[in-house]
Amino acid sequence: MMKTSLAQPLVVALAYDGLCTFEFGLAVEIFGLPRPELGENWYRFAVASVDAGELRATGGVRVVTDGDLSLIAQAGTVMVPGWRGVDEPVPEALCEQLRAAYERGCRIMSICSGVFVLAAAGLLDGRKATTHWRYLDALQQRFPSIDVVPDVLYVDEGDLLTSAGSAAGIDLCLHLVRRDFGQETANSVARRLVVQPHRDGAQSQRIVRPVPVARESKRLGLLFDYLHQQLAENHTVASLASRAGMSPRTFLRRFQDATGTTPARWLLNERLVRARTMLEKTRLSLDLIAAQVGFGSASTLRYHFQQHFSVSPAAYRKSFT
Repeated sequence: MMKTSLAQPLVVALAYDGLCTFEFGLAVEIFGLPRPELGENWYRFAVASVDAGELRATGGVRVVTDGDLSLIAQAGTVMVPGWRGVDEPVPEALCEQLRAAYERGCRIMSICSGVFVLAAAGLLDGRKATTHWRYLDALQQRFPSIDVVPDVLYVDEGDLLTSAGSAAGIDLCLHLVRRDFGQETANSVARRLVVQPHRDGAQSQRIVRPVPVARESKRLGLLFDYLHQQLAENHTVASLASRAGMSPRTFLRRFQDATGTTPARWLLNERLVRARTMLEKTRLSLDLIAAQVGFGSASTLRYHFQQHFSVSPAAYRKSFT
């Protein structure tokens, strides 16, 4: 049975003249589509207009909204797609609505240059945030009080969530689904999207070569299958390189090119994902889960889980009980 942490399961996406169609479409696809297979507790969805009059979107699209900015007052989550331009001013009326929503406990998330809207509202002062790598310098220069995190896919500050450019918004939206409904539901949504169910938020935005050459892709694909089946085992760069038929130096380079991260970090992330799923779906003790996913001890599992998800394994499991 799904359980959502949202007190108000209404997601409000902003629309404006000059709307970024792709980022807006992500919100519609993930939060706005009916999903009867997931039960009756799925998000409600509405679109709020920032501007009066006709709203034009990239690609010649015209947008008709559900209402004006007053819809934000009903939202549990507000999603800001990429803003119409990093040099374009943000209306004060929008800033006021976002500040009021934040003060009452609403979550606010942005995709790509949408972070400039949150920044203009003063919500990110003293907080961590990210954006598309093209806009990182501009964000830091204009809003020096923000702790800008470069070269990550998304940043989760609890009630404020920001993502890098375009497709990284999918990762952030799925991350929010995972927070609210759990791993299994997020995987179900990802399957319908035909995308990878989870990419760690700390993964690099700029993978040098996302798709390895065919021969290496096959070898690494077999290696990933092996690692998923053998998460509990100890793995070294030397042993993995040998299994992939490469020298350690070549293996590290190819692995980084293919995943945007190191083998150690990839393994840590996969072990945490497996542990989280087991916490949701089983009643196994922390010691048994730690042993089965490769952490060795419950104390090690607790440490990494807390560091990665900002919640203890026990508290996370309780939310699904």
